[in-house]
Amino acid sequence: MKTLLEKSLKYTFLLIAISMVSSCGTRKDIVYFQNIDQIGATSSINEYTPTIRPDDMLTITVSALDQDAVRPFNLPTVTFGSNGSQLGRERLETYLVDSSGNIDFPVLGKLKLSGLTRIQATQLIKDMLKDYLKDPIVNIRTVNFKVTILGEVTRPGSYTIPNDRITILEALGLASDLTLQGQRNNVLVIREINNKTISYRVDLTSEEVFSSPYYYLTQNDVIYVEPNNSRIKSSSVGPNVGATLSFISTLVTVAALIVSITR
Repeated sequence: MKTLLEKSLKYTFLLIAISMVSSCGTRKDIVYFQNIDQIGATSSINEYTPTIRPDDMLTITVSALDQDAVRPFNLPTVTFGSNGSQLGRERLETYLVDSSGNIDFPVLGKLKLSGLTRIQATQLIKDMLKDYLKDPIVNIRTVNFKVTILGEVTRPGSYTIPNDRITILEALGLASDLTLQGQRNNVLVIREINNKTISYRVDLTSEEVFSSPYYYLTQNDVIYVEPNNSRIKSSSVGPNVGATLSFISTLVTVAALIVSITR
């Protein structure tokens, strides 16, 4: 009986040790930007200016000193109710950039905005409005800019961005960072360019992330964080391995008590 108990204790401790070792991570696996201190200065961040793309939804407002004169150049506001109620909030109608990159603008007609930056599109419309308005002011905003974050992050999901410029680090911050089981040196970014899907791997543990062409995200980018080896191993063993080891340990303890009492 004593020999059997000793063997049981030995195997239990062995299982616990294996479980602890397999779940341990190292600094190399977890810490971001590990070589910044050695280099002393980060790589130059790629300049990035987002451009208007097909399927973008834009709000465009025109203002000037003469409010009556600008009215024909602005879309009406619409009221959206919730749960069938009459109450709701007003918001501007939006322009949808079609597959050819155009929008239909009041009075001015069809305008090609695809490929232009927000500043360029603003200047284009202002120049066209000068025949109708004195000192027009034009504001353009993208309202459907979103990114999707999946995998080993605290809060996966799709996130709407209030502006048209966001970095991969800011996006992961919206998802409350990677879990400890997330693979930081091999984050996948999936992007659609000219109707083609392109994927790129980003290493968050290196300062080279700042010079990556995917440091700044674009509309509808998808970020996927793969599980690390620790997560994969624990998944193959089973999610209840901790509870199982605890149960075995309890049985061994009870058996030890029984042996002590019966001696």
